[in-house]
Amino acid sequence: MPKPRLALIRESDLWYSFRAHPSAIFAVVLLALVALTAFLAPLITPQNPYDLAALELWNAEIPPVWHEGGQWPYVLGTDTQGRDILSAILYGSCISLVIGFASVVLALSVGLALGLIAGYFGGWIDNVIMRVGDVLLSMPFILIAILITAIATASLPTGLKDVFAAPILIVAIAVPSWVQYARTVRASAMVEAKKEYVLAARLIRVKSWRIMLHHILPNCMTPIMVAATLNFGLAILSEATLSFLGVGMPPDQPSLGTLIRIGNQYLFSGLWWIVVFPSVQLCLIVLSVNMIGDWLRDALNPKLR
Repeated sequence: MPKPRLALIRESDLWYSFRAHPSAIFAVVLLALVALTAFLAPLITPQNPYDLAALELWNAEIPPVWHEGGQWPYVLGTDTQGRDILSAILYGSCISLVIGFASVVLALSVGLALGLIAGYFGGWIDNVIMRVGDVLLSMPFILIAILITAIATASLPTGLKDVFAAPILIVAIAVPSWVQYARTVRASAMVEAKKEYVLAARLIRVKSWRIMLHHILPNCMTPIMVAATLNFGLAILSEATLSFLGVGMPPDQPSLGTLIRIGNQYLFSGLWWIVVFPSVQLCLIVLSVNMIGDWLRDALNPKLR
């Protein structure tokens, strides 16, 4: 009788490595806590920071609750519009996590497809895909993202710019990111395509797409998993950078980058909590993701087993 899937996971080397890695456990718990509070923000926060009717200007610039002049329920204080900082951070974390995850999934999908095609078929197809990737790599990441965001935003009517702000950011971050996945998959696919089991599948006339998806792709997933995990943190930082530069999420739908940009304007006027707490939240998210990526890289490295 086959063992249940949960039992197989518990007996796997990956699970053993995770249990023996305190920093990985800490990072997973921290990221899970951040994600849980972010997605449950409408249920646990005292205010909806996106609802302009809920903002009260007479409660503006309230310091944190432990500071002189602080008051409940504004634990981390309020900004110049009366927006609760804790509520804004949790709502903004949700936006940053969703945009980061969606951009990684989009870049991963495009990179996997193009990398498999380039590595399996080779020839002029490989040259075209890789030369496009070289062009993208020759330009700064942020410059490409800003250019895509600016063109897409300028092409939309005024009333739709805020509506499509998140999808535009996802595409802007994903476009220069797929090259890394494509190169990684291409290198693995070129090696796997010359092995006997692939040659045998070709001899019995198995379709190319089936060979790529069912035979070559599973043997390329180890480096891709590590790259995707590490790039998740970079995607969140990229979103925060674009929003900080003013080409990301609008002020009425603030992500962590937007909150930091708004708070930075009041840093030297004594309202330090408006910029410090969103910055700490962003650091915690990226730190936890990077720690998970470092553990995953070591756990999946056969030379370290």
